[in-house]
Amino acid sequence: MAFACFGEMLWDVLPTGKQPGGAPLNVAVHLHNFGLNAQLISRVGHDDLGSELMAYVESTGLCTSYVQQGETHLTGVVKANVSDSKEVTYQIVKPVAWDYIRYDAALTELVETSDAFVFGSLAARLSPSRETLYRLLEHARFKVFDVNMRPPHYTREVITYLLQHSDLVKMNHHELAEITGWFGVSSDEETALHWLADRFQLQAVCVTKGADGAALRVGQQHFRSPGITVQVQDTIGSGDAFLAALLRGWLTGEPPGQSLAFACAAGSLVAAHQGATPVISAEQVSALATSSSSR
Repeated sequence: MAFACFGEMLWDVLPTGKQPGGAPLNVAVHLHNFGLNAQLISRVGHDDLGSELMAYVESTGLCTSYVQQGETHLTGVVKANVSDSKEVTYQIVKPVAWDYIRYDAALTELVETSDAFVFGSLAARLSPSRETLYRLLEHARFKVFDVNMRPPHYTREVITYLLQHSDLVKMNHHELAEITGWFGVSSDEETALHWLADRFQLQAVCVTKGADGAALRVGQQHFRSPGITVQVQDTIGSGDAFLAALLRGWLTGEPPGQSLAFACAAGSLVAAHQGATPVISAEQVSALATSSSSR
């Protein structure tokens, strides 16, 4: 299985220091840790922070061939507020290097040969990266939209466009309520997921609910998985690990309910560690999923 992950790579600045981050980077790292082939499409500045970030990516075993380096904009930085460990908030600097991902033919070739193209709304906040994303969507076999709405870095117009060009969508319960509210649709979970799947012709739509687990709509079937109780360190990267785990199951043909349970275990396991990309294996996730289901 091959994945192409498009968008932001950056430094999360925490009270304890800086850590590599950005949803596409986190998803790619977790996919790699699950033994899958993941490529990252992004951009950093030609600066010390960019060099450190490139070195980190290489240290994880990921390739940096599709990570651009530019002279005109600095490497991305996000100030993360973790005073509430269960609901992290972010101050995202703008503009930065990943706002200016340039299109080239090599990116099209990568996307065309990948089993899934993973992207979010944050990297579409400015037109240079947004236009590159829109061009690449035309060539993707299976389009995975990680909604990731960070005020004020999104518009209803862009979110709607990306929903219209997606096959699988993952969002959290706050995002689900906001999006369905735009269209005057009930935020009741089953009603909302059914409406989204039907309105945007989605193969699957998933909502994460923090400690309350997650729900997944596939066709006319609705699956739920409860949350797994862990000692939370911080929730940075939990949703990204969840998505990587869900995609692992989806593209290998696992039953949806089984994939959802595995994804919830992956998100919980990351929340039990500090930082977005602790090294966790599929075996560790499976063990947690199995132990929690037997309780």
